[in-house]
Amino acid sequence: MHQLSGITWDHPRGYDPVVGCSARYRDEVGVSVSWNKRSLQAFADASIVALAEEYDFIVLDHPHVGQIAETGALLPLPAPTDTSASLGGSAESYFWDETCWAYALDAACQMAAYRPDLGAPLPKTWDDFLNYDAANFRALTPLLPVDALDMMMTLVAGRGAENLPHSAEHFVSADDGHYALSILRALYNLGPDEQVDMNPIKVLEMLSTTDDFACSPCLFGYVNYARPGFRPNQIAYFDLPLCAGHKTPRGILGGAGIGISASTKHPEEAIAFAKWITSQPVQSGIYLDTNGQPANRHTWIEQASNGDVAGFFKGGFHTIANAWTRPRDPWFLGFVDDACEIMPDFFRKSIPTEDFLASLDTLYRHHFRSA
Repeated sequence: MHQLSGITWDHPRGYDPVVGCSARYRDEVGVSVSWNKRSLQAFADASIVALAEEYDFIVLDHPHVGQIAETGALLPLPAPTDTSASLGGSAESYFWDETCWAYALDAACQMAAYRPDLGAPLPKTWDDFLNYDAANFRALTPLLPVDALDMMMTLVAGRGAENLPHSAEHFVSADDGHYALSILRALYNLGPDEQVDMNPIKVLEMLSTTDDFACSPCLFGYVNYARPGFRPNQIAYFDLPLCAGHKTPRGILGGAGIGISASTKHPEEAIAFAKWITSQPVQSGIYLDTNGQPANRHTWIEQASNGDVAGFFKGGFHTIANAWTRPRDPWFLGFVDDACEIMPDFFRKSIPTEDFLASLDTLYRHHFRSA
């Protein structure tokens, strides 16, 4: 029996389905895949080059593909054959230089979540949070630096400016940047200071285990919290609020892909497993049944009528179908790391938006020009 290994990320959504699917695959095909896991932060930050020296499979975030292509750490893969299966650009996000570096395994984007049982009003536009009665929404927002930066880009994209960076001098335009930061500051002021330390999981945990908050207007969605019995209270999802004058929500694309180390000793077997676990029958079956959040568009459409999970797959479908893909150039990840260092001060030290945008552009130009 061939023995392969992989590394994914540390959450039931990231770990349980690959373990469950691998057990099924071992029984049916006779190929064994063992799995380790890394933290959500390491999922975003850890070196793919280093992981590829240790594992056959790496479950990864698509902004890494520019660096992957540059280093050759992963095996180029045959392009997916079912072009209708991609959800919100999920499959395409793992292409770079016309080469496929991973298969879409898990799909997510920034969407809006709420507690249906609490009956609070839902925001329709981002400008709703600038109004005097915004407290009625009882909003809690994950403003951990990387989530706040992603939300800033989501807001800019929602104004039709998803083609980032804006120019060689400015990451976003002054007008779009001021708008996005004004919304972020309003959301920070509506909730506790601890939002700056909260990622989507922490927010969803609070929404699903307490009655303190009724919605979160922008976070990466997790199907687990829509399932009955996963937590004391079920979460449902709805379309991201719209930017005034625009008709389409533009949540930043997330999710995960499964890539294969260029140094694997069993490339044919590894490719066969990666194709199998991302196929529609598996995504709609055991992958979904073991806490997975499928990337297959057909699965999302099917599950919209499944009462146990429709609150996620139906409620979030329109937003994820219109999701946009952030930059994946090799300079981008370094810029994100540095931008995240200054993001907490924007909230906690009340830095004026024009000053923060100037600092952000300084960081952007440094990374963009040194690439």
